[in-house]
Amino acid sequence: MAFILTSRAFAHGGTIPREYTCEGRNASPPLSWSGAPPDTRSFVLICDDPDAPGGDWFHWALYDLPAQTSGVPEGFKPKAAMKQGLNDFRRKRYDGPCPPPGHGEHRYRFKVYALSVETLALKNDAHCRDVEQAARSHALGVAELIGTYERAG
Repeated sequence: MAFILTSRAFAHGGTIPREYTCEGRNASPPLSWSGAPPDTRSFVLICDDPDAPGGDWFHWALYDLPAQTSGVPEGFKPKAAMKQGLNDFRRKRYDGPCPPPGHGEHRYRFKVYALSVETLALKNDAHCRDVEQAARSHALGVAELIGTYERAG
């Protein structure tokens, strides 16, 4: 079985609905995954924008999700043991797509990493980049869902 990440809010390659962006409610979209490798001990969820003017822009990192987790609901708020990385807006939360007006369509990559460890040994103020780097070093698999968004100029 393939490791896959999906959302009931948008299809892979489809437009992310406004409610999940800075122009809407800025709520995280509902996400679910299946087919994780059998030895998975935790998950990391990342959202970034590789098309940002200054390079890759991180919107969210959620880590130390227990192995039995199979998704997050819309507007997800982490439970006690779960942690969030510091995003490029300098906040520990989901901040949705918000490309510069008139900059064209941006791709937003939602990635879930299946890890061989229960927790990542990171500082409390770890940046999303640090979370993803640590996740890569313990990854058993990764699933990706790409959505797009564009703000009018």
